[in-house]
Amino acid sequence: MDYLTFFLVILYVYKALCEEVFWDTTVKLAENMTLECVYPSMNTLTQMEWFKINMMERESIAIFNPTYGVIVRKPYADRVYFSNLTNASNDMSLSFHNASEADIGFYSCSLHTFPHGPWKKMIQVVPSDTFEVAVPSTSQTVSELGKNVTLTCQPQMKWQLQQVMWEKIQPHQIDLLTSCNLSQGSSYTSKYPRPILSNCHQGMRRTFITMPHATASDSGLYRCCFKASTGEIETFVMRLTVTEGDQPLLIGFFFLTLLFKISLMIEFGSCQLLNVSIYLSNPSITDCTIHLSHFLICHIPKILKKFQ
Repeated sequence: MDYLTFFLVILYVYKALCEEVFWDTTVKLAENMTLECVYPSMNTLTQMEWFKINMMERESIAIFNPTYGVIVRKPYADRVYFSNLTNASNDMSLSFHNASEADIGFYSCSLHTFPHGPWKKMIQVVPSDTFEVAVPSTSQTVSELGKNVTLTCQPQMKWQLQQVMWEKIQPHQIDLLTSCNLSQGSSYTSKYPRPILSNCHQGMRRTFITMPHATASDSGLYRCCFKASTGEIETFVMRLTVTEGDQPLLIGFFFLTLLFKISLMIEFGSCQLLNVSIYLSNPSITDCTIHLSHFLICHIPKILKKFQ
């Protein structure tokens, strides 16, 4: 090996060791597990390939080409499949069945799209006993369906901040939403399959993420993590609940109907088929509400008569 080749090898190894690697998703090993990979829908896929990354090498697992179809490499032929694969879909998720400890490691979902070129998502699969368990949430946010949702976070520590990260935590996986390097004022673009807006600039002490047009799937646990230049780490966990916006109107309409029925029942003294009539007038009302209304209508008047 000549000196130039040796020097280039040293530079490559140095870059690989020093370059910061972001894992877009961390997945807990399970017998049946799915590695999610959803690319931006405005791109047209030309070809994609799944790899398992071993040290400096990449082991091909499966290839999909919209024209030529699917090829699954021999070691994985009976163990993996594309979960939601159609020519019209932008979901290239790969599912495993009968997964074992041999499947622990690092994976990449690599695509070539037109007109934006290459796109890649990095995933790590970890043993179930080392998978992080989220601490209880410290705050609660409720938002209506379709609204823009903003979650904010501010550290208590006074040290100089080096990095801020936001994650979404689920029982089977943790997704990186955004990562901000405050010393450089640069952010990592997440491969999370929905738009996430965030702030990132040198010297900031308050961070936020905004999810436009919230959906039910946005509900769940979110974590922001602050890392100081001295190494200290501070985290906050918050729960987001996205609800139907017309629930208050629905409940209000129900109780207006209920008051009307109370007046009728008091006048005619009948409670027959009350539960059925309430349910038929509004099938979305829960059994608990029906039982409460039955008590209000049928028993409260009787109690009041005893005091007359």
